[in-house]
Amino acid sequence: MFSVKKAFLLLCALLLVLGSALPLAGYRLARAVLGRRADVAPSPASSAAPAAPEAAPAAYEGDADLFLIEDSTTSEVQQVPKRDYLIGAAAAEMPLSWPDEALKAQIVAAHSYALYCRDHASAANGSWLSADPARRQGYLTDAVLHSYWGTDYEANYARLSSLVDSVLGDVLCYDGAAAGTSYFALSNGRTEASENVWGSALPYLVPVDSSTDLSADNYEVTLTLSAAQTGQLLSEGLGIATDPAAPGQWFGEPTLTASGYVASLPVCGQTVSGAALRRALGLRSACFTLRYQDGGFCITTRGYGHGVGLSQWGAKALAEQGQGYADILAHYFPGTQLCR
Repeated sequence: MFSVKKAFLLLCALLLVLGSALPLAGYRLARAVLGRRADVAPSPASSAAPAAPEAAPAAYEGDADLFLIEDSTTSEVQQVPKRDYLIGAAAAEMPLSWPDEALKAQIVAAHSYALYCRDHASAANGSWLSADPARRQGYLTDAVLHSYWGTDYEANYARLSSLVDSVLGDVLCYDGAAAGTSYFALSNGRTEASENVWGSALPYLVPVDSSTDLSADNYEVTLTLSAAQTGQLLSEGLGIATDPAAPGQWFGEPTLTASGYVASLPVCGQTVSGAALRRALGLRSACFTLRYQDGGFCITTRGYGHGVGLSQWGAKALAEQGQGYADILAHYFPGTQLCR
């Protein structure tokens, strides 16, 4: 039997670091630059996805009225009312131009994830998780929302708060407890197993089809780094010394996970995980290919984020197909139950 607590003590801390933290903080970086997804007809979701429960959701008694959020800029722990947190988290993670059902799926995922972090919190200051509202990462305060939305504040707040109110009591559960419903921007077409990113398996953080992601703008992006830049990043991020006379021999053939992400690869004689190299080189995804040419490295990535849990682009695409938020959550977190 695995220990849920042991499995995800690292998840709460690493999720923000890996992207994504939350994931769309970078994805949202400049929507005009990264681009919103192409409005094309997405391919059908996997028929193997579990259906949303037809029975009334089970009762969940472990909710909270105040969320303890550490401001990563000031290190202060804020007691944030649940409703305010969910409005701010949804605004940080998805554009309001996306469908209602995608936004509701994101709201429930953020709610459940925060409660999971509370149940497995180990921070000395008592916080459940951290966010950086000033940089629009993880959660936005009302003051930041005023600045962010400008003259659209009233209309945007009214719409988003109405969506939050419609699912305010919903929590995604596994075995009677809040599930660790991680999320990220965009997969390579299939989500990743949690053990391949964080080292521990959870039964609902398993690979599922997300082939709708292939239609996203900037699904595939190529980054070019000089040999000098790459060597410096390897040294600073991984402590690996490179031979400047033979950059073409720095990287070996990668081993891939079942979902097609890089599990590990040889780097200057050492075996490095795909997730670690992604962090060191600042890559969008651990699904990447490397090639050396003309004195530098061309690195092509597919997807954006750690790949575990809810694909936000996938949620958008499934909502556009007519699926409700419960169906979307059931697809990306198989075996969970929607509770109230």
